[in-house]
Amino acid sequence: MSRISKDEVKHVANLARLAVTEEEADLFTKQLDDIITYAEQLNELDTTGVEPTTHVLDLKNVLRKDEPRKWLDKKDVMNNAPDHQDGQFKVPSVLE
Repeated sequence: MSRISKDEVKHVANLARLAVTEEEADLFTKQLDDIITYAEQLNELDTTGVEPTTHVLDLKNVLRKDEPRKWLDKKDVMNNAPDHQDGQFKVPSVLE
């Protein structure tokens, strides 16, 4: 017995905006059924005592502490800019 029907394959193809012929729908139904059968083999494994995970490796973000620190004064920054006007960097126009 197939775990997925031809109508379900056509429905999913329609949702994905894919045009499938009758022959393709038959082929995809068989292929998807084979994939589901293969994946169901995982249900035979004994997972007692195995904690659920979202990733096989224990990954953690390494972040620095968020500590306030002194930044450059606006006047010093503008003095280092090649061109500035009214407290803003002045750049060449890119619009024609």
